[in-house]
Amino acid sequence: MAKDIKLANALAEVIVKGMQEKKAKNIVKIDLSKVNEAAADYFVICHGDSDRQVKAIGDSVEEETLKVLKEKPVSREGQGENRWVLLDYVNVVVHVFQKDVRSFYEIEELWHDGKFTTYEDMY
Repeated sequence: MAKDIKLANALAEVIVKGMQEKKAKNIVKIDLSKVNEAAADYFVICHGDSDRQVKAIGDSVEEETLKVLKEKPVSREGQGENRWVLLDYVNVVVHVFQKDVRSFYEIEELWHDGKFTTYEDMY
């Protein structure tokens, strides 16, 4: 399991880089590997200021993970209105929100038992 956690963490870091490329805001990585009920080892969460930015962040994450690790998400949800895009990499789940949607769902609060790593905004 430790090897899988290291790979999941490496994937999460590449995802963060993809988010930073499009100036994602308030990026948080949550290590859920020690939380029994968790659906993944990591959640990586951020928000953008518009539907276009949310889409661009999701696209950038996909491009970066493909380029660096040859990884594609198993699924991508929420492309219709781009208010919440979810990319599922099995061990890592990516949430890209518009700010108001992020505030409404409070994903970070649901997983407060995890270990949080925050990243400075890149602008």
